[in-house]
Amino acid sequence: MTAHFGRPQWIAIGLMTAAVLALHVVGFALLVGVVAPQHYVLGSQAFGIGLGLTAYTLGMRHAFDADHIAAIDNTTRKLMEDGQKPVTVGFWFSLGHSTVVFAMCTLLALGIRSLVGQVESDDSTLHTVTGVWGPTVSGLFLIALGLVNLATLLGIVKVFRRMRRGTVDEAELEETLANKGALYRMFGGLTRIVRRPWHIYPVGVLFGFGFDTATEVSLLILAGGAAAVQLPWYAILTLPLLFTAGMSLLDSFDGAFMNAAYGWAFARPVRKIYYNMTVTALSVTVALVIGGIELISVLAARLDITTGPLAAIGNIGLDYVGYAIVALFILTWALAVGVWRWGRVEQRWESALATAPETGRAHR
Repeated sequence: MTAHFGRPQWIAIGLMTAAVLALHVVGFALLVGVVAPQHYVLGSQAFGIGLGLTAYTLGMRHAFDADHIAAIDNTTRKLMEDGQKPVTVGFWFSLGHSTVVFAMCTLLALGIRSLVGQVESDDSTLHTVTGVWGPTVSGLFLIALGLVNLATLLGIVKVFRRMRRGTVDEAELEETLANKGALYRMFGGLTRIVRRPWHIYPVGVLFGFGFDTATEVSLLILAGGAAAVQLPWYAILTLPLLFTAGMSLLDSFDGAFMNAAYGWAFARPVRKIYYNMTVTALSVTVALVIGGIELISVLAARLDITTGPLAAIGNIGLDYVGYAIVALFILTWALAVGVWRWGRVEQRWESALATAPETGRAHR
């Protein structure tokens, strides 16, 4: 599955792995070697290894948020369609997202106590502003990505129909896939901000401004509680560091896996038709649905819509949708590869492509 990786990709994977490993080593070393031996107390519980593990698992849980999965997958899909091998999309997105959390915790650690009430209260100005900003940015970005990838999907379906009629050869197949159509021309500009994997970093920062998930709020409340009882700054910063370590681990794996999966599909023109008919359709659906839910939730909240279909859609919780999305991607990829190999799809379709020019002339 990783045969399409070259030396630059392996270097990028090595550096990404080293960075994620460093976050784990520094975070847990600080927790176990410095913070835990001090026997600090936060409320009724010890501020030690147990609380640090809670922050770490909150980060891992946050990586499964639906907007993370949709953004990483669709960005990877878009960059690969542009001819790149973006193995580090998940890592950069996670780093951008965690920057906001780390900055908030740093302010708390430096003594900005007024933030504690802003973080803990759902009715605070902070929650009101970020509750609009974060979901709006992520919703618009996901919708744009979904529409760009939809343009590619429509081209794939068009080629698939022509192949079944035997009126397209391999050269025409590549040419048709390269023509992304009107949807790409309309919405492609909205996603051109991300032309390299690291360009997703500022997008991750913008996503991070929406403190609308239980995991992120829980982490900030823990940090706020630590600041309220005036624990040392390094003890407070242990929490976002471990949160970042957990989130970056799974987001990085997600990005690398999607790159490898799409790389298998892009290796041969015929696979672009077969595999992308299924996985790209899933990517597009996820991006449009999640983006739509986020935008409708903002609209319903701002207009105080409490009944009807808009209110019902706006109240859909996305906390556990990410798990289902990951499971669907893995299942879809596994089934596609299994059917492809055991059904000898490639051999049968390549035979059809080999005879397509003559058949096409007959049709003309």
